[in-house]
Parts: sequence; C-alpha cells; structure tokens
Amino acid sequence: MSSALKQSEEQARQSMDRMYRWTRHVYDASRKYYLLGRDILIDRLRPSAGETVCEVGCGTARNLICMRKKYPQAKFYGLDASEEMLKTAQGNIKREGFGDAIMLRQAFSQTFDPAALFGLEAPLDKIVFSYALSIIPPWQESLDHALDLLPPGGEIHIVDFGGQEGMPPLFRKFLFWWLKMFHVYHKPEILEYLKCMGQDKKGTLHYESLFRGYAYRAVFVKAV
Repeated sequence: MSSALKQSEEQARQSMDRMYRWTRHVYDASRKYYLLGRDILIDRLRPSAGETVCEVGCGTARNLICMRKKYPQAKFYGLDASEEMLKTAQGNIKREGFGDAIMLRQAFSQTFDPAALFGLEAPLDKIVFSYALSIIPPWQESLDHALDLLPPGGEIHIVDFGGQEGMPPLFRKFLFWWLKMFHVYHKPEILEYLKCMGQDKKGTLHYESLFRGYAYRAVFVKAV
C-alpha cells in the first residue's frame, strides 16, 4: 500500500471517529426513522448454511445482529472505518450474546483483506453495503474491490438513498440538504456503474426502487 493511500485512510478514520464519537450512542434510535429498506435487504439476503457474509460499514452492528438472528446457520463479519463506532458495535454484539458469532474489525472498504482480518481461507460469499456507499468517497473502488473478493456467483447486496422521484419536491430538497450536513450524498452514478458492470459481463444486476424512490435495493451477482 502506498504512503499516500495510508495517509488518506488514516484521515478517513480520524474523520469518521470525530463524526461518531458522540452520535454513535444515539445512532440506532435516530436512524431507524430514515434508513428505510434495511430489513428488506436482510429478509432477501438468504445465505445458505455455512456461507460467509460481510457488511462493509457495519456501524453499530444493528444489521449484523438482525442477520445472525434470522440466519444462524451462516457466518457473519463486519468492518468499519471508525474505531469509535466499533466500540458501540462490540458492546451491542456482546449484549446479544453473539460475541463469538460475529467478528468485527477496523478496515476500509476499498482495501480490506478478509483473510488477514478474519482468518478466512475461502472467499466471502456475500458482501453488504447498507447506506454505506452514499458516505464512502471511493465508492467505485469499493465496489470493484468487493467484486474482486467474491467467488463466481457471489453477491453484492446494496440498500441506499434513492432519487426521491415519488416524493414531493420540497421533501426531496430538504432531505438532500439535510444529508449533506452529515457528508451523505445521493449518488445516481452508483446505479449507472452497476449497470455498466453488467454490460461488461462482470455479472447480473437486480434492482428495485423502494418507498416511492426514497431508497433502492440492488443485488449484483458475479458472473460464473
């Protein structure tokens, strides 16, 4: 890894730690009202027995805990850029009694190594981005890296903010303004990039709009 990349990742870690040092304590209580579609992603994840699932940008581990309860036959891992957020995540996992069932590590979406982080000898089967790509600046590199890590037939699952096409214009304008305050952005280019990946025969894209365009869910299945 180049020194410039190391410096960039360290700056990102520090920025995320500053952002979440205090808000991590109320994150789940506040986000449940507008991070819509997360449970739909979880319901349709459906990992088989023994499959490995990794959430990139796992935050408080809310999703991972829900996944573990719903799919106890699978194996779950999570990573986040913020060490502060991972403190809350570890506490939540411990309270649920999943201390040995969900492994968390501090790492970055565009460079993480599942073998080094989690001791995995085989590739991950599914990689999840839940409201993560809208806050990750190197989202394209993160998607490319995720696809490289997956085996043929492996899946990238995404839920994130949509274009608000079915919402009143004033609501749309307010939401985008409010999200920007937290360095979160609707990125229509993500969907276009996923479509290009499909056109390049890298895999197959499945997409659905949720809640009148408030959010979307996408699954990209790596070509066999």
